[in-house]
Amino acid sequence: MKRLLPSPLLSLVLLFTWLLMNQSLEVAHLLLGTLLAIIAPLLARPLQPHGYARIRRPLALLRLLAHASVEVLRSCFNVSRIILFARPEGLNSQFIRIPLDMRSPHGLALLAGIINLTPGTVWVEVLPDSHELALHVFDLHDAQWWIDTIKGQYEVPLMEIFEG
Repeated sequence: MKRLLPSPLLSLVLLFTWLLMNQSLEVAHLLLGTLLAIIAPLLARPLQPHGYARIRRPLALLRLLAHASVEVLRSCFNVSRIILFARPEGLNSQFIRIPLDMRSPHGLALLAGIINLTPGTVWVEVLPDSHELALHVFDLHDAQWWIDTIKGQYEVPLMEIFEG
């Protein structure tokens, strides 16, 4: 079954999206949508070198995404305030290193997405020799706060979601 449907959830979402786009439940649309829902994940399999992600705790993922959304909004206001009202000489733009325990490529990819969506921060790279995240912060005041935030509020839930 896994050979025919490598990602059943993806296939279901594709079929549902196809039916919504066509606004029809006719047999022809059901058959064509089902065919696409089976073929598309099979064709996309080579693009997933680590396989499809297994989400072990979906509720933890929803909590993490809700928390990240709030942080993105909060950061939007903070960065806007800094750009509009702060003096340029008062900015402390720096790179920091954050040691990571997470090894899941899916978790690292989601962490990179969350960090890069947050205004004022940029994921630079994971240093291969030390497995540390190099992070650029637009206005750094407390490096330890960033380390605690990334490790506690993002890395721990991501490890719970993707690593078990």
